[in-house]
Formats: sequence, structure tokens, C-alpha cells
Amino acid sequence: MTRKTGALAALKKLETERAKLDTKQQELETRAATELGRMLLGSGVEAFSPKSLKQIGAALGKMGEEQVLIKLEIGSSTAPRNSISQS
Repeated sequence: MTRKTGALAALKKLETERAKLDTKQQELETRAATELGRMLLGSGVEAFSPKSLKQIGAALGKMGEEQVLIKLEIGSSTAPRNSISQS
């Protein structure tokens, strides 16, 4: 009996943790969307339709940062923007 009770308790704990993680993920997705929105405001893309903007974002995401910069003739960086500086 102890094993069944232990397994049931563990399952209940797992379900509770999963629900907390789902809530945390939703919060982080909302914060990430806000950060992205702030970066894009004033860039001109706010004039794009939501459908087109989503399609453009998906296409850019598939290409990768360097390839996009080259295609758009923006230039390319020698190091990724989010790289950790070496001390």
C-alpha cells in the first residue's frame, strides 16, 4: 500500500509542479512579447498587418541572424550580439 500511496502522492506533486511551470511559462512569454514589442516600436513595422508581421518574423527566424543581415544588406557582425564577453 505504501508504494501506491507514494506513487499517487508523487503523481499529484508532479501535476502541481507542471501547473506551476505552465503558469511561469505564460508569464515569461508575456514578458518576452512585451520586450520584443518595445524593440520594434518606432521601427516602422508597426504599420505592417499582424498577419504579414507574423509571416515575416517566422521567415526571419528560419534564416538565422547572419543570413538575414546579409540578405537585407544591413551588414554582418563578426561576433554574435548576445555573446558573453571574455574576461
